Amino acid sequence: MLNTKQIEDSERQRCEVWTRVMGYHRPVSQYNPGKRSEHAERRFFKECGGLSNVAAR
Repeated sequence: MLNTKQIEDSERQRCEVWTRVMGYHRPVSQYNPGKRSEHAERRFFKECGGLSNVAAR
């Protein structure tokens, strides 16, 4: 039987998000309001391709 402890949200540690900007990493919390808005609008994608899609010559 597992012994798990329930914790309150106030006890949790805040997760800080970092992202790469102009060649270096920086926490999003230090962005200006305009950059935070741009970061929130970003969309992730999975790039298909690679060498398997290149026709053999």
